[in-house]
Amino acid sequence: MGLLTALARGASVVGKNALLAMTFTRGIMIRKTFEHEIQQVKDEVLLLGSMVEHAIITSVEVLKKRDIKGAEKLIADDKEINKKRFEIENQLMILIATQQPMAHDLRLLASTMEIISELERMGDYAKGIANINIRMGEEKLLKPLIDIPRMAQIGADMLHRALTAFIKEDVEASKAIPAEDDEVDALYNQIYRELMMIIIQDPKSIERANWLLWVAHNLERVADRVTNICERTVFIATGEMGEIKSSDDEFWKK
Repeated sequence: MGLLTALARGASVVGKNALLAMTFTRGIMIRKTFEHEIQQVKDEVLLLGSMVEHAIITSVEVLKKRDIKGAEKLIADDKEINKKRFEIENQLMILIATQQPMAHDLRLLASTMEIISELERMGDYAKGIANINIRMGEEKLLKPLIDIPRMAQIGADMLHRALTAFIKEDVEASKAIPAEDDEVDALYNQIYRELMMIIIQDPKSIERANWLLWVAHNLERVADRVTNICERTVFIATGEMGEIKSSDDEFWKK
């Protein structure tokens, strides 16, 4: 009996160890699958971001050329941006439901949901600029576009680097990028002053001035939403939720 008992106990231990090993291996496989799916989501976010960057730059280029067909194509292409956003959102909801993430993983998935929403809204701003282009009809631009293309370029560049920081979870870059919003705000204020001077000199120009002011407004909002993305990246990496303040915020405190 003693020998049989010992053999039985030994078999039990071996069985438990085998079960633990299988459970451990299964856990590693599940984690690797999850990480692979997360990487796929990140790749899709970058693709969505590149679509939005292109839309922002193109919206101003076709406006500068008064290219109505180009504006119409941009509006049609916005449907693809919306479609991509909802595809990613669906992926995220499936991951949250099936993986039941916690801590960092949950922050990443929830924040990515917010980030793709910000990207979709930026696409809407580009579409809005294209709509303005069409509504202007045969009217010529009130003034040459100099600062508006600069706003578009800065905003698109900020967005590109913000998404790179998101992928790398680069906290320092995410905290630094929003400071560049001050340059975009300065350009917007300069455009506003120039347009007001034109209106004062020629009140009949108010409608054409208003069109350009709305274009500048949309581009200014792009930079604001880039800041929101940076705030989400900091939250993902650190668990700390808060606004990243610019020098403008400090100004209004005075």
